[in-house]
Amino acid sequence: MNHLVKKTVLTLSLASLSFAASAHRGWILPSTTFVEKEEAWVTLDGAISEGLFEFDHVPLRMENVTVTDPDGATSALSGAVLGKVRATVDLRLPKDGTYRIAMVNHNVMGSYKLNGEVKRFRGTEASVAKEIPAGATDVQKSVTHARLETFVSANKLSNGALKPSGDGLELVPVTNPNDLRAGETAKFRFQLDGKPLPNFPFSLVPGGVKFRGTIGEIRVVTDAKGEASFKLPEPNRYWVSAKFPVEQAKGPGEPGSRRYAYSATLEVLPE
Repeated sequence: MNHLVKKTVLTLSLASLSFAASAHRGWILPSTTFVEKEEAWVTLDGAISEGLFEFDHVPLRMENVTVTDPDGATSALSGAVLGKVRATVDLRLPKDGTYRIAMVNHNVMGSYKLNGEVKRFRGTEASVAKEIPAGATDVQKSVTHARLETFVSANKLSNGALKPSGDGLELVPVTNPNDLRAGETAKFRFQLDGKPLPNFPFSLVPGGVKFRGTIGEIRVVTDAKGEASFKLPEPNRYWVSAKFPVEQAKGPGEPGSRRYAYSATLEVLPE
């Protein structure tokens, strides 16, 4: 990484919150990212943990996880079992190709004044819009749009599931996310609501933090087109993360903010 890239990453990282610095991280971990079997299955574990890919805190509730198949069709993930520190589900991969497993959340929280009394609210954008009564003043609203995902492939690689939705902060993998090999060059694109994000920082954290004693975060920044080409690090499972704080459009008496978050579990294989 050259001096200009390092300087840009440092500047932007200080301006935003880094997922790698968070006390707890949410993730979905597949038992493998590439299956070569006539009847292909993977097991998915979901957790929120302090140690990356360690089951040390609470399970990740997977009720709203979706699966996009190689043809681009999306369906709800069902059958997850909620344990004490993780959620687990077996996923059949009936079609050959690459699948996207994703959890997307839109959360809203804030407060308002009514008849001199402060009221607080939390929910979705739709539910909050109904909850704030006419006549409310001093409305404070913060919206968080978070996407958490991983990718698995059965017998071959494909691109049908990789098309972005155009909603929120998204990683568009120009290089198939199940074709990552140490020492090779990968290309990723980040976009916000369908538009490329130039000079945008993101990070990769390798698993096994407790055995290293250091996070080992790798920081990368996109170019003017919102793309980043970088040499893949050593084989491991990696947690990719990015955040983008954006000021929400403000109306009279309605200050607020909108924040976007992205994370994904990827696997880098040996050459």
